[in-house]
Amino acid sequence: MRIDKFLFCIRLIKSRTQAQALIEEGRTRLDGRRVQKVSETVKVGSTLALPLRGEVRVLRVLALPVRRGPAPEAQACYEEIAEGGGVDALAPEA
Repeated sequence: MRIDKFLFCIRLIKSRTQAQALIEEGRTRLDGRRVQKVSETVKVGSTLALPLRGEVRVLRVLALPVRRGPAPEAQACYEEIAEGGGVDALAPEA
C-alpha cells in the first residue's frame, strides 16, 4: 500500500494531499530510511517515523487497512512503539 494512502486510511492525516505534503518535507522515515516518494510501499511489519503536531510518532504496521473506516478499525492497523522527542529529531540530512 502507498505510504500516503496508508497514513490517510489509519486516520493520522485528514487527507491524502496533506499526507503527500508531509512526506515531501523529507522528515518521514520508513524502516530507517528517508521516504523519497509518496508512492513508496508500506508492508506489514514496516516501521514508520514521522513528525505530527510537534512530536515524532514511531509506528509499527500490524495490518494494511482495506478502507478508511472508524477510528478503532484504523488503530488496529498499527501500534505506537515510541513517544519521540521534538520534530528536530527527524531533521533532513544535509
